[in-house]
Order: sequence, then structure tokens, then C-alpha cells
Amino acid sequence: MIKYVLFDLDGTLLPMDQDIFVKAYFGELTKKTSAAGYKPEAVIKAVWSGMKKMLGNNGSKTNEDVFWECFRHELGDEIMEHRQLFDDFYKNEFNNVSSVCPVNPKAKETISMIKSSGLKTAVATLPVFPAAAIEARINWAGIDTNDLEFYTSYETCRFTKPNIKYYENVLAKTGARAEECLMVGNNVDEDMIASELGMKVFLLTDCLINDHDKDISVYNCGSFNELQEYIKSLM
Repeated sequence: MIKYVLFDLDGTLLPMDQDIFVKAYFGELTKKTSAAGYKPEAVIKAVWSGMKKMLGNNGSKTNEDVFWECFRHELGDEIMEHRQLFDDFYKNEFNNVSSVCPVNPKAKETISMIKSSGLKTAVATLPVFPAAAIEARINWAGIDTNDLEFYTSYETCRFTKPNIKYYENVLAKTGARAEECLMVGNNVDEDMIASELGMKVFLLTDCLINDHDKDISVYNCGSFNELQEYIKSLM
């Protein structure tokens, strides 16, 4: 029996082409920051640097603190006076990026099925964005955040995927044993590593990312239809 189904977000609950998403995201962000006098190329460089720092976070600070320390180093102390600019961006202009992310009705259908079955569900996404950006993308997928027990964001996490410590922290949040949890994701390297803790895993292949061309036949995998059948088999 499983008690929890954990979902990745980008490319899993929310279909997307990463390259197209990144281009649209930076387009909106630099438009916002240019109005405050920041050069687009400097902002883009600073964001990538901050992402890299978060991916290497050793757990001594939250990903949020790691990002903003790097951002401050890249853009100068005055950027801290403009933090509200970024908060406002994620609540407003960021939503324009939804136009490049199609909606798969099966995602909402699957969440509803899980909830009606008495199981709990959460979003275990790469925690390199603030909560407002995570909530926005969950909503883009047609899912109500009230149907989730929790979601990960850069404010609450000190590690990122594929660091196994990220999944240890997620598991602690569930209050369940590893074997009582199912992790669903589209990234072979970042999501399937949860199996090392004893979690069950399912590889969603609609927007598959397999950078190292690994043999995916070793995983339960397929589309949302196959996922739903797999979940039923575990109950």
C-alpha cells in the first residue's frame, strides 16, 4: 500500500519544452528588470549563477539565501533594495509565460483520482524558484494547490535534485516510510534517484528527459493512463 504520491512539476504535471520556457521566462523577467535599470544580459547571467549555486548547496543555508547572496554578488548591493520587484514579477508578469506551457487534463484527473482514493499527494519539484512561482505553475497545470499536502520551493529547501538529501527531506515532510511513497517524474536523473531511498518510482514519458541515455525499461513508465493503472495496482 502507498500513502503518498509525489509529483515533479515541469514536464510532469505541466508539459513544457525547457528551452522554450526558459526563453519566455527570461523575456518577461528582463523586460521587468530593464525598467529598473538592469541590463538584460547581466540579469540572465546572475540568474544562471544563482541556479548553479543552489544546485550545489551543501545544506548550510536555504536555497533562497544561497540564490540571493549570489544575485547580490553579481548585480551589487542595490539589488536587495529591489527584491520587491522580483516578488511582484512572480505574482504578475511571470504568468504570461503560461502561454508556452500547454495543459494536459490528465494531470488534474490523476490528482483527483489520487485524492478520491484517500491517498495524499504533493509536488516535489526542483526547488530553485520562490513559492509564488511554484504556485503559479501548479495553477497553470489546472491543479488547485489546496489538493496538495505541500510543495517544495527555494524558501523551504536546502538541497536540490538529484541530491538524495533533497528526497530525504521530502520524505520527512510526508511522515511516511519510503516504501509508502511513489515519486512520479519525467527526468531520469533527477526523479528516478528517489528509488535509492526505497521509494517506488514512475517515469512519465510524455516530456521525457534522459540526458545520459539510460535504459528506462528498468522503471515503471508511460503516460498518465499507465500511471493511473499503476497507482491502482499499488492500492
